[in-house]
Amino acid sequence: MEDILIDGNCLTIGLVRQILEEKRSIALSAEARSAVSRSRAVIEEIIRSGKIVYGVNTGFGKFSDIRINDEQIELLQRNIVRSHAAGVGEPLPETVVRIILLLKANGLAKGYSGVRTEIIDTLISMYNREVLPMIPSQGSVGASGDLAPLSHLALVMIGEGEALYKGRRMPGGEAMRVAGIEPIQLKSKEGLAVLNGTQVMTAIAAHNLINALTILEVADITGAMTAEALFCTDTAFDERIHAARNQKGQIRSAENLRRLVSGSPMILAHRGCSNVQDAYSVRCMPQVHGASRDTADHVLQIVEREMNAATDNPLIFTVEQDVLSGGNFHGQPVALAMDFLSIAMSEIGSISERRIAWMMDPHLNYGLPAFLAQEGGINSGFMIAQYTAASLASENKSLCHPASVDSIPTSANKEDHVSMGTIGARKCSQIINNTSIILAIEWLCAAQAAEFRDPPALAKMTDKAFRLLRSVVPFLDKDGLTHDLIRKASDLIRNGEIVRSVWEA
Repeated sequence: MEDILIDGNCLTIGLVRQILEEKRSIALSAEARSAVSRSRAVIEEIIRSGKIVYGVNTGFGKFSDIRINDEQIELLQRNIVRSHAAGVGEPLPETVVRIILLLKANGLAKGYSGVRTEIIDTLISMYNREVLPMIPSQGSVGASGDLAPLSHLALVMIGEGEALYKGRRMPGGEAMRVAGIEPIQLKSKEGLAVLNGTQVMTAIAAHNLINALTILEVADITGAMTAEALFCTDTAFDERIHAARNQKGQIRSAENLRRLVSGSPMILAHRGCSNVQDAYSVRCMPQVHGASRDTADHVLQIVEREMNAATDNPLIFTVEQDVLSGGNFHGQPVALAMDFLSIAMSEIGSISERRIAWMMDPHLNYGLPAFLAQEGGINSGFMIAQYTAASLASENKSLCHPASVDSIPTSANKEDHVSMGTIGARKCSQIINNTSIILAIEWLCAAQAAEFRDPPALAKMTDKAFRLLRSVVPFLDKDGLTHDLIRKASDLIRNGEIVRSVWEA
């Protein structure tokens, strides 16, 4: 397959997903290479002229008023990498690190950063040859960008730090050597350009969106199965209701639900029964799921713009030959977006947990056994699985406290307002993971409930999800390791198999 060309402007969530799933190699476009070279020429002229420019021949942050001698410029770049590599905590997931490398190369490819093309080529080689820096997950306040985590990336670029090479952890220099990549010697401004930027929070945000978009499809599928198993009416999904409100996401979720339950024998058998209105967790699925869809669409636009943004400082404008110091490294757009997505995804888990609880209760579930247990008493069925769902839904509510409303001064008050965007993105990741498990529990319960019905006849599309689940999880006729059931169902959600089985088969 041909390389995917990056130029600072072309990345989308869909393309990032494609690059990751298809294991595509990347390369710098010819146009971007020229733009980067022109930007670098401006920096080299500054060095020759002796002009004082922040980040080129000055210190950083509070030390920005200290002039650095020409012979110390390269030492300055090495020092900033080493001193700023102060990250702590568990390493970021490999997939996120891949996206960080991709976004850092893409951001520098815009030609506003003043780096040599060799810097971008090194990042691209690391991506293509699977040299993945060990980047601690904690230590960024989200302005000036993701300094601490990106420093750990830069360490490997100069042959230091630690990295994974094809899954094996080793010193960064060894990983570069084994992969056949020459460590880079940082020149003026290049250390700062690599360290400065929002690529870590944005990479986590992009990964969150990839997973969130899958979760939104799964929620409609599991919710539809629950509606069938509980003999709910499909009147609430009627197209006219949702057209009258004209909310885009709501209309889409309602359409999904109509298609999913179309022709369902269990729903058809109960049309005209005395139950004319169901509980909100089913009746309002289009409204709740749809609002989260609209939120994800909004967040996607912000994150895609950030993926193609110049977010380091200062920036070089080659036409005017200007080097301007600003604040594009401030992560506020991503911080607010991640807090918003956190709330949206938490709500998906919250309403799913209520549907699970409905299936557990023999006073409400229209003839299903308590906790969906065969021989209840000797067996507990899915009693504690609902506890787990409730625990995760409640944990999500705590995690939804917005990171973006916090700020703490750094760099002796030079950096007196920060975004906490990376913290927000990390919290959002945990919420999405929790929600996927809640949906896995709903899927297990809906399938179990359907088999207690006579006949156990699901709609054509939801039956695909039922059969996929049954290929790895049998009907629960006696208590076993519930943890294993949840794990198997969760795996099919996270890898997208449930969505493919229903919509693509």
